[in-house]
Amino acid sequence: MRKPPITVKCECGETRDLAYGERWSCERCHRSWDTSQIPAAEYDGLLRRMRRYRLEAVALAAVLAAILVPLIVVVNEAFVFVVPVIAAMWLFLYLPMWRRRARRAAGSSPRWELRPE
Repeated sequence: MRKPPITVKCECGETRDLAYGERWSCERCHRSWDTSQIPAAEYDGLLRRMRRYRLEAVALAAVLAAILVPLIVVVNEAFVFVVPVIAAMWLFLYLPMWRRRARRAAGSSPRWELRPE
């Protein structure tokens, strides 16, 4: 899994998305920014929170598949017609709620003030 980028805004107005631990020198004002100034524990906590939200969605999909596949194979093939209904509920009900929660968690994450070097 790729780690989310860190957006660094220079005092001159230039912005750049960087990976954790990466250095960047602004082309305009020649200030140097280092994302390793961010405490590793806080950044790892943010990554864990985002990973937990992603795992929640995958786990729910796995549980639904674990329930539906035996119903279709063992009980009755007619349960295959329930799959589009569940897929629509997943797409139109669950995913928007999940995205809102994940964005809210990402938005409430700490903001770090980096100092130019």
